[in-house]
Amino acid sequence: MRLGVLDVGSNTVHLLVVDAHQGGHPDPVRSHKGRLRLSELMRADGSLGKKGTDTLVAAVTDAREAAKDEGVDDLLAFATSAVRDATDSAEVLAAVRDRAGVELAVLPGEQEALLTFLAVRRWFGWSAGRLLCLDIGGGSLELASGLDEEPEVALSLPLGAGRLTRDRLAGDPPSGKQLQAVRAYAKEQLEQVRPALLAAGEVDLGVVTSKTFRSLARLDGAAAYAQGPRVPRRLRRSGLERIVKQLASLSAAERAELPGVSPSRASQLLAGAVVALAALEVLGLEEVSVCPWALREGVILRRLDWLEGA
Repeated sequence: MRLGVLDVGSNTVHLLVVDAHQGGHPDPVRSHKGRLRLSELMRADGSLGKKGTDTLVAAVTDAREAAKDEGVDDLLAFATSAVRDATDSAEVLAAVRDRAGVELAVLPGEQEALLTFLAVRRWFGWSAGRLLCLDIGGGSLELASGLDEEPEVALSLPLGAGRLTRDRLAGDPPSGKQLQAVRAYAKEQLEQVRPALLAAGEVDLGVVTSKTFRSLARLDGAAAYAQGPRVPRRLRRSGLERIVKQLASLSAAERAELPGVSPSRASQLLAGAVVALAALEVLGLEEVSVCPWALREGVILRRLDWLEGA
């Protein structure tokens, strides 16, 4: 069967199309991506309102048509923190269902962490030992740790790069005082979950996923993504310290000129770097590996497992 996975995130609407079969590899045969930036459309009262809803409906409609053109048999559509946290979430989901013809499932943050962990485990395999997985999105930071395919701990914190940029970093670039406050806030949040994440034993491999971490790794000298997903990529804490200082001195437009930084994410990359550095500091990680698979692949793998069981 041809499986479509539609991921409605804070920054993009991303459709992956996979030819699914028992024991199949979840590499997409097609990928369609649309810019969204819901975190920037969020209103002061926490709602998406008419503009945000209309933008989302249009993006999901385009993705649904792309899935139809690709001959998708089964479309799995889900939304993450931007829709989950909106105060008018129920109204937004109803509008998407009625106007775009797509039923969006809203994933809790802990479920995001769990499915991302599954993808990371399958990518690195059992030989990686105990994993600690981090994923910075637009609205939240997901964390999970464990030795099996199901993590022993799966958590979500309100430390998304888009959220922090919108709520706590005014100015372009923001002031040093604001950055210090964001770093302190991030470390405070992380300190609260550190005991749970590290309670089960020593971490054998720290892993990061998704676009923010890939961009930061590229700035730390990792291979360009065009070289393929199987090239090993790492991100160092010492490199992050340098990157935070570099990004803090640049405007969003100037950051967009850096290698591996897209214009659509340049404004929030500094917040992502601050959170990444705080996470590595609090969790005692000097270096992490970058996994090319993340939440979407986790959803695909879970669906393939279900099909195999059925």
